[in-house]
Amino acid sequence: MSFQAYLDNIEAKTGKNPGQFRQWGRDKGFSTTTGLAPGVKAGAVVAALKEEFGLGHGHAMAIVALLKGSKQEGAKQ
Repeated sequence: MSFQAYLDNIEAKTGKNPGQFRQWGRDKGFSTTTGLAPGVKAGAVVAALKEEFGLGHGHAMAIVALLKGSKQEGAKQ
């Protein structure tokens, strides 16, 4: 499954697009405009995504990758 397919599935489940998740991450203090905030661990973000949006681990990790800036929309892998 491509990274974009993960994002599409997440949007279908939550109604939130990647930009809205980036804003969510900043609002929660998990991320900045350049990546994860200092001291933030992926596990904390994953736990919050599972709790707030009902995401599974793989989909939550896709959002973490988005917040870290290591993956972008349209990425094939």
